[in-house]
Amino acid sequence: MSDPGKVIVAVSFFATVSYVVRLLVVNARSLMSRGSRTTHDVVVDDERMTRLEQAVESIALEVERISEGQRFTTKLLADRAQADLLRAVSATEPNRHTTPH
Repeated sequence: MSDPGKVIVAVSFFATVSYVVRLLVVNARSLMSRGSRTTHDVVVDDERMTRLEQAVESIALEVERISEGQRFTTKLLADRAQADLLRAVSATEPNRHTTPH
């Protein structure tokens, strides 16, 4: 009779070897398929890159417009705050142009 421990070791060994061989075959197939790409794939990648560049340029343009709007709004708010401050200061100062009664 055979020893059950030896059978388990032998089955495990052959299962591991077959798994490693399978991995090697799958990797070899994927490497071979990568190497056989046509120029059509490169054209698609160039077209995608062109679209991506255009999208980035339009986003940059929109961000610049938003920044310009933010600068304009900030300037308006600062001018308004300065005008309010001047009005408040002039309202608290006594009127210098009038003569005392």
